Amino acid sequence: MSELASRAAIEASWTIESARLIGALVRVVRDVALAEDLAQEALVVALETWPHTGIPDRPGAWLMTTAKRRAIDELRRRELRDRVHGEIVTTTPSATSIDPSDDEPIADDVLRLVLVSCHPVLSMEARVALTLRLVAGLTTAEIARAYLVPEPTIAQRIVRAKKTLAAARVPFEVPDAAELTPRLEAVREVLYLVFNEGYAASQGRWTRPELCDEALRLGRMLVAHVPHDAETHGLLALMELQASRLRARTDARGRPVLLLDQDRSRWDRLLVERGLAALERAQALARPSGSYTLQAAIAACHARAIDPRETDWSRIVALYDALVEVTGSPIVELNRVVAVSMAEGPAAALPLLDDLADEPALARYPFLPSVRADLLAKLGRTREAILELERAASLTTNDDERALLHGRARALRDPSVS
Repeated sequence: MSELASRAAIEASWTIESARLIGALVRVVRDVALAEDLAQEALVVALETWPHTGIPDRPGAWLMTTAKRRAIDELRRRELRDRVHGEIVTTTPSATSIDPSDDEPIADDVLRLVLVSCHPVLSMEARVALTLRLVAGLTTAEIARAYLVPEPTIAQRIVRAKKTLAAARVPFEVPDAAELTPRLEAVREVLYLVFNEGYAASQGRWTRPELCDEALRLGRMLVAHVPHDAETHGLLALMELQASRLRARTDARGRPVLLLDQDRSRWDRLLVERGLAALERAQALARPSGSYTLQAAIAACHARAIDPRETDWSRIVALYDALVEVTGSPIVELNRVVAVSMAEGPAAALPLLDDLADEPALARYPFLPSVRADLLAKLGRTREAILELERAASLTTNDDERALLHGRARALRDPSVS
């Protein structure tokens, strides 16, 4: 296997295994920062070894065994240091308590990692940033993009969060339902952002289905822990409904396909039915609906329309009205503008979009000029639309999205190329 192919295989293994690896290490070493360091060290060993030995049959087990051996070495050093100083800490596991050959999966390891990272001792911002880093493996740049804040701010939050958890000696366990309640908001937000990074990746590919799958898996597990929480059901409904479209979001050549152009026969009807059932449970548990349940209701409007022309856009506008009321988010307002354009036409939507032009949170958000380009094109203002598409392409960090935007601009310049 070539060095390039080996590196690609290692990166793929890391993407799949890193959250489970860190989660299991946290369980045994009781230290988030140490667990992440050990996982990273195992990755470095893989990068040095696998190009020569080949990819092991069970990459995850190989990484786990390597990381646990490193953990044993580290804990032995700590035990020796503590004996020298007479400061044995009984809450720290002994090196002899770790079996490096034990790679038995603990079903809740990743969920436990989420819940530890979302402990109330941390601020909400720190909880979300740390969990996105550890569970989704997102870079600081990707997390910063999700929150529209500078990268150094995210980096500082993550470092401080690890130190705070260590200082507070947070127990590494899945809490009961009562103790889980204060963490639910942050946990839901993390799962939502992990799913979104999979559904519309910030860099590289158009989608990262493995992140959607992981968010769905954790969402289903979370619902089992809090079966009477309406917004958790609402979040699960939203993810199920959105995930149902994943196969249709790209064409045979892997190019992006926008919602209204998708072949809806490729939508996963099982996920649609699961999403609609979860939405029904969420709506039965609480009125008025929360933000995730409202978003799921919007997704349900699309899921119920076999033909895009059957979409109830007036209903979607009303749901966005409620969602704006709940969230106050400029991104939600931008999505509402799209719904208004479909329900009432581009002339009605353009002034609403112009009202959002000076929103600081949208200053570098590529969807804003992309939406404006669509409205201008429909109004026959082609030259302005092309400029907006070029601006959107300059703002996005996703390669597939950039290609899509350039393609739309070329089609406006020369309709024969579309």
